[in-house]
Amino acid sequence: MARTTYDELLDAGVHFGHLTRKWDPKMSQYIFMERNGIHIIDLNKTLTKVEEAAAAIKQIVKSGRKVLFVATKKQAKDIVAEYSKSVNMPFITERWLGGMLTNFATVRKSIKKMSNIDKLTKDGTYSNLSKKERLMIQRERIKLETLLGGIADLNRLPAALFLIDVKKEHIAVSEALKLNIPTFAMVDTNSDPSNIDFPIPANDDATKSISLITGIIIKAIEEGLEERKREKEDEAEKEAAQAKAKADAPEVADRTPNEGGKRNRKVAVEADAAVNDETPSAESTEE
Repeated sequence: MARTTYDELLDAGVHFGHLTRKWDPKMSQYIFMERNGIHIIDLNKTLTKVEEAAAAIKQIVKSGRKVLFVATKKQAKDIVAEYSKSVNMPFITERWLGGMLTNFATVRKSIKKMSNIDKLTKDGTYSNLSKKERLMIQRERIKLETLLGGIADLNRLPAALFLIDVKKEHIAVSEALKLNIPTFAMVDTNSDPSNIDFPIPANDDATKSISLITGIIIKAIEEGLEERKREKEDEAEKEAAQAKAKADAPEVADRTPNEGGKRNRKVAVEADAAVNDETPSAESTEE
């Protein structure tokens, strides 16, 4: 079953590109035509590419890894944040800090600092500080939450990036390239798709278009998570069955040889007795 239809893409305005004078020639393969000075995206290619991206991202999530969503433009940030939270995936919707990936160790220190501030408020230390110190700590906490709140649970580099508007998020793209992290992105007619592993030609300015494409990716992630959960449950059941079989096996093994030995000894004794009865005695032989 297709993840979306041609009509849904049309209704969301996914086919509307930028003005022809703003186009990137590398997007020519995804452009269907020009109309009223605007490039129209080929929705047949959008359908193909979104299917490819969804299938690939599903496998990544199924393996237990994380996908980082990046959308700092005004139209996309709220949509992406809401979708990411629904599947417990990390996201960046404010400014992309330089070195967020290439200098991840330093970013982790900032996240740890944020958790340390939370500990201060819980153990009562915060209330013992002066008013000025509390205000400074509170401001720093808000700043860290705004910039890094979406990746607070990200303990290692993400397995992939999903971006809205690669032109705006060019720093994130370049960092992902350096670290060989796969990139998935909505690519408009004014963007360069050559550095994106899974480009999805689509209007990256309209909220309906962003919501539709991001929703398809989120649906694929949900499928991946569900399949991973089922596999874990099946594996747990299999291990439990094997453990039960292993626990039962020694009991049978211990009992069987002993009983077998007793039977064998009994047969041997009976056989000896029979031989003694049938063998003529020395006295009878002499007679």
